[in-house]
Amino acid sequence: MVGGMCVRTDIILSPLPKGCMKFSDLKLQENLLRAVAAEGYTVPTPIQLQAIPHVLEGRDVLGVAQTGTGKTAAFALPILQKLGATPVATRAIRCLVLAPTRELATQIAESFSVYGAHTGLTNAVVFGGVGQEPQVQRLRRGVDILVATPGRLMDLMDQRCVNFSHLNTLVLDEADRMLDMGFIRDVRRILKALPTKRQTLFFSATMPAEVDLLARQMLTHPVRVEVAPEATTAEKVDQRIYFVHKGDKRGLLVHLLKEAAITRALVFTRTKSGANRVTRQLAEAGVPADVIHGNKSQNARERALDGFKKGETRVLVATDIAARGIDVEQISHVINFDLPNIPESYVHRIGRTARASFSGVAMSFCDAEERAFLRDIERTIRMKVPVVEDHPFVNRSARAETEAESEPRRRPQPPGRRARSSSPQARGGRGGHPPQARPAIAAPAAKPAAAAPSRRFSKWY
Repeated sequence: MVGGMCVRTDIILSPLPKGCMKFSDLKLQENLLRAVAAEGYTVPTPIQLQAIPHVLEGRDVLGVAQTGTGKTAAFALPILQKLGATPVATRAIRCLVLAPTRELATQIAESFSVYGAHTGLTNAVVFGGVGQEPQVQRLRRGVDILVATPGRLMDLMDQRCVNFSHLNTLVLDEADRMLDMGFIRDVRRILKALPTKRQTLFFSATMPAEVDLLARQMLTHPVRVEVAPEATTAEKVDQRIYFVHKGDKRGLLVHLLKEAAITRALVFTRTKSGANRVTRQLAEAGVPADVIHGNKSQNARERALDGFKKGETRVLVATDIAARGIDVEQISHVINFDLPNIPESYVHRIGRTARASFSGVAMSFCDAEERAFLRDIERTIRMKVPVVEDHPFVNRSARAETEAESEPRRRPQPPGRRARSSSPQARGGRGGHPPQARPAIAAPAAKPAAAAPSRRFSKWY
């Protein structure tokens, strides 16, 4: 027993079904197929092909998939079918979906509404940052499916506004994001209030140790479905790096946004103040843009996102709170105004483009202080990001220094002494020592390594 929950280690791997299949091949009911067809979807994604049959069978599922792979439908469609097959006399929460951000929770609830349009099932979404009374009133009227962020849900649980006695399905979405934002402890508290006899669906883009432990504590004899290796990037994304002086980033951004090919751009900054500053600078340069981050009210965030979805706003500036919360098709470009200090965040950011059947471009700015971040990113994605030098703000010295730092450096030799060969034989066999290599990440001489931005997302958002 760990934390009052039984650890299950028997995870079964689910192979990807062979051949091109249709939604009708997944034994989904006609009313769900009609809703899917109305959205223009005919062929399920790999995560849907793997997950839907197991969810319909009542199995616990561990899904490892990045955003943009269609995992919301992978759990929403079979859940709607199962709930519709067992109607109850009174409305009661039978399915709980936990999501880390307000935007993601809202979009999951919208997906349940769209796919469940012909089922008669109801859902509600609760999150913080807005008054809770309308949410409480909605719960009192009764819902079948509740989508919630952990903080607001715990508030409602403390006030006894929710009843989970009829709950039979739990979905934990973006589990690694929960960890990054410090929600894992809240999730554990919520789990203790839920019936132990239930079906649990657990989704995460990556599986760090603490998330893996949580999955093994929550799931019983789960089937693991995985559609992409951890921390890899979408093949359809055309990635580019721009070496630039920090003070020239604004000029480069304005220069690039003049391109007609950039029809809808999502610009990422590392901090909230940085997002506000970039938005203000774009306005001064005659480039209309909106901004979304954690300090914005929920209404402001919804208006900004809605305008971006409808194409009324061409440029949306955001912090990483939007990296997994924005599900907008036809984003032509993602621009990393600031490189993230967490390599996985880069993967999730650029995953906002090249969604569905569309291609996309990811442009990243790198100043002298961000060279270490770039090297971490390239190690994670296992590729060198192509460098663009054909722009008016190019910083050639930053590129040269980055390339030099990635090469091993020999230990300086005393004057007059011939450098030794690096071969084991020349070093004297087992007793020799290799020449000292330069550290992969060189910290600035005047600052300790701890000066890098915090890895805790909550600090920035």
